[in-house]
Amino acid sequence: MQLKFKFKKRLLTRMFLTSLSIIALVGFGLAWLINILHAQDNYNEETAKLIAEIPKVAAELRVHDLLPASSDDWLEENNAPQSYIIASCNANYRQIWTSSLAVDKGLFDTCERFNDIRHDSPPYYLNLADEKGYFIYLLSLEMSGSQYNLLVMKDAEKLEQELNKFSRRTYFRLAMVLALALVLLVSAGYWGMRPLSRMRNELESVSSGKTKALSQDYPIELEGVTQALNQLLSQSSAQQQRYQNAMNDLAHSLKTRLAAVHAITDDASLDKQGASERIMEQVSQMDLLVKYQLKRAMLGRKGLKHEQTLVAPLVNQLSQMLFKVYRDKQVQFTAYIPQEHLFPGDKGDLMELCGNLMENAFKLCISQVRVTARFSPAGEFELIVEDDGPGVEESMRQRIIERGVRADTQKAGQGIGLAVCNEIVISYNGKLSIEISELEGALFRITIPI
Repeated sequence: MQLKFKFKKRLLTRMFLTSLSIIALVGFGLAWLINILHAQDNYNEETAKLIAEIPKVAAELRVHDLLPASSDDWLEENNAPQSYIIASCNANYRQIWTSSLAVDKGLFDTCERFNDIRHDSPPYYLNLADEKGYFIYLLSLEMSGSQYNLLVMKDAEKLEQELNKFSRRTYFRLAMVLALALVLLVSAGYWGMRPLSRMRNELESVSSGKTKALSQDYPIELEGVTQALNQLLSQSSAQQQRYQNAMNDLAHSLKTRLAAVHAITDDASLDKQGASERIMEQVSQMDLLVKYQLKRAMLGRKGLKHEQTLVAPLVNQLSQMLFKVYRDKQVQFTAYIPQEHLFPGDKGDLMELCGNLMENAFKLCISQVRVTARFSPAGEFELIVEDDGPGVEESMRQRIIERGVRADTQKAGQGIGLAVCNEIVISYNGKLSIEISELEGALFRITIPI
């Protein structure tokens, strides 16, 4: 239980960490992209403002005689004081003019420095000669047929503060999203794991014997798993039942052989060698029965190899054994079995059929038992065992072929033999019927199609 819980805990932890890692990676990537886009938007807005103020910038250029006199009409409404930190570059980004504020700060190499970063994406940031950081805004102008690249420099401190504030706000919102994602993941994880927890509880109930299978109302994603588990449980239960039945059947079959051995040892008419031979014959049959039942427990009835077995020798062998067991009854046994007749199946199956039916007949008869083997006109194999005992009431004929049900509770037995016979006959697609014999007792008829 503890191992299962740890496994579940580790599974949930891995799921949470993996999901959170993906969300965090995507979230931080988006936050980084948002910050970049915000900085670029800020740069574009500031550039747009500067373009709107180009007349003021040009006024400062005019003051320094960098514009011809024909431009006076363009400047007359926007003649401003020298309030811009500007460097003017030619087409090759060689600095050809520096505004007075830029001169005061000693910024004489701005164009050359900007040339090194101008291929990067804006905003453009430079640490200039006065050891301060500046955002550089590029304005390309054509005046009087000449191309000017104006670099307008603004102190980066204030703008960096604004960008940092925006970045903190973005990451704070990201942290809130991650916290909410964690809550949702935990909820989804436990909600999603509930069917697995339920499956674990049901498997524990199956293991403790309270239930035999898993319920069916699982999510569609788990239907294949539950169906496979139920099939496995069913196969395991069937295998366990086969082993149990095989052991019961083996004990039932060996009981008669042990009784025969006991009768042989008590038979004063047999010398030591004869008794040893008879006992070894019974031991050989026990060995055959053990192998047969173990094979049946492993493979089931359907898995046993179908062969053909002579009927007469086996019936004769069983009758000799039963004469020893029931020697006090002086049973008159008759067999109508042609020597060439073959049972269309396994020898172990025929031994179980004949052994169980003949033992019941010997046990319950008054004095007569008859066994007949023949082929019907329809080509079916028939095995008939009759006796002159009390017979079987019609109301009991279907019930006594069930395991544990007996018609005669006055005599010792477990109610297994007829059930075994019925299982064997069904495995051959045959039929076991109980009728009234001409001997006025019970008649057991086995019909097996060929």
